[in-house]
Amino acid sequence: MKILITGGCGFVGSNLAIYFKERYLGAKIDSLDNLSRKGSILNLSRLKKRKVKNFKIDISNYKAIKSLPRYDLIIDCCAEASVETSKKDIDLVFDTNLIGTYNILKKCKKDKSNLIFLSSSRVYSIKKLRELKKNFLINEKFDTSGPKSVYGFCKFSSEHLIKEFSFMHKIKYIINRLGVISGPWQFGKQDQGFVSRWVWKHLNKKNLYYIGFGGTGSQIRDVIHISDVCRLIELQVRKINSINNFVVNVGGGKKNAISLKNLTKISQKVTVNKVKIFSKKNTSEYDIPYYVTDNTKVQSMYKWKPKKKILDITQDIYKWMILNKKVLKKYII
Repeated sequence: MKILITGGCGFVGSNLAIYFKERYLGAKIDSLDNLSRKGSILNLSRLKKRKVKNFKIDISNYKAIKSLPRYDLIIDCCAEASVETSKKDIDLVFDTNLIGTYNILKKCKKDKSNLIFLSSSRVYSIKKLRELKKNFLINEKFDTSGPKSVYGFCKFSSEHLIKEFSFMHKIKYIINRLGVISGPWQFGKQDQGFVSRWVWKHLNKKNLYYIGFGGTGSQIRDVIHISDVCRLIELQVRKINSINNFVVNVGGGKKNAISLKNLTKISQKVTVNKVKIFSKKNTSEYDIPYYVTDNTKVQSMYKWKPKKKILDITQDIYKWMILNKKVLKKYII
């Protein structure tokens, strides 16, 4: 089998590439990544050690993508995943998250490849998400109307584009709407990778902020470990000829839902450090106070469920950071 992983030097893509390289010993695993992100050079080094070739190509450049070898499967992880970038650089968000999908679909059509697409929980309505009460689990039928950020719009549009190409050109696809993913090799920032950011700040005794919704740290998200994502996608790859052409929500679920306030407690426990935490009451219009995934559909399809709990995730991140602390100082603020 020949597999291309787009965004292969990012957090999700690099972990997937290494996972498949180690488990599919006879498979050809290649990466596509323009190396524009901070930290991608570190992941490139990890791929090289395992003889995974990276093509330094921007996903918006179809001429370059068209010239790549043929692949049986493309796993599309490439994304400008920050919703805040939607306000600062809309062209980048469109080129990466929508034009990029279009280019990959043209490549799938040309090669008769299957496609696994990593979409986002951001396809759902901000207004409706803000109205939710705690303990509500979000499934695939949740409201997708109305504003969802430009990033979310591009992901949602990409989903529909995939369905159109599948109808016209018989492309077999799977769309995974993923929430918060975390684990080793994630260079956490304020608006993505918040678990890694929290552990790093505690490890280095640096100040943190609870931002928005009263500034109390009451926001809740469910978190899934990257290894659980890799396990699921392996199952999807193995069964794609018989189970395909659907959308599923994927996340840590109810057992892995955590508030920032409780993440602070766990980070203190894992690092044995305390930090000062300040409050900012105002937040972005894109921000939401609550999101917890309903995994019912994907669990029933694959007999899969997340294994790693939130404590496991923070401990794995902490161990990785301790082993790589000097190097990571260049890449994590």
